[in-house]
Amino acid sequence: MRAVYTFIAEEQATPTNVKKPWTVSEMCQALEVSRSGYYDWVDRAPSNRELTDRRLEVEIEAIWECSGRTYGVPRVTAWLRKQGFVVSPKRVARLMRRNSWEGESGRSKIRTTIVDRGAKAASDHVRRDFNPTAPNVTWCGDITYLRTGQGWLYMATVIDLFSRRVIGWSVASHMRTELVADALKMATATRGGDVAGVIFHSDRGSQVHLRRVRRAVRATRCRPVDGRDRGVLG
Repeated sequence: MRAVYTFIAEEQATPTNVKKPWTVSEMCQALEVSRSGYYDWVDRAPSNRELTDRRLEVEIEAIWECSGRTYGVPRVTAWLRKQGFVVSPKRVARLMRRNSWEGESGRSKIRTTIVDRGAKAASDHVRRDFNPTAPNVTWCGDITYLRTGQGWLYMATVIDLFSRRVIGWSVASHMRTELVADALKMATATRGGDVAGVIFHSDRGSQVHLRRVRRAVRATRCRPVDGRDRGVLG
């Protein structure tokens, strides 16, 4: 229930549809929760443990998404500790289980990043600083794959590294340029269309033609940055 209330609160604060945002009543009705229950939750002061859990969930989701949804409890815990969090694997497991975030173990994998050694890299505006102090400073792009009943699908995501929220995504049966371009278009629309100067960090891979991707990025007035690493985890 807390996850539903959190979603309603986030949607109120930063509505997906800016021109016609959902009201609390509409969201409560659609999600089958009571308005009184939501407002009771809003008025109740969260405990220190709940506040820490929320912060950890933001970090865990970012690590999990930027790993291509492959990292499980051990690697997520290791990355949290590298960032200075004092956290146990048991707590990470509980938070990942509560949000249905699962890592991969022992499965055959599809290679989504094939480094193009001959490609010229874009300028490094990020300089390994993946903790911006404001929204719309640095976005992270990645491609992962999904197993479905009809075969493999590929999903491109765009994450704002300030909030660690997925602000754009696209799904297709191919890894052509349009996959990334469509995710960027959604991210741009989500942030109101004015994203001039945003740094877009992505894999330096040949699975999507680099020149075409850079053109798609510049069409949004972002600054492209190529990384040799997988997502932003290095």
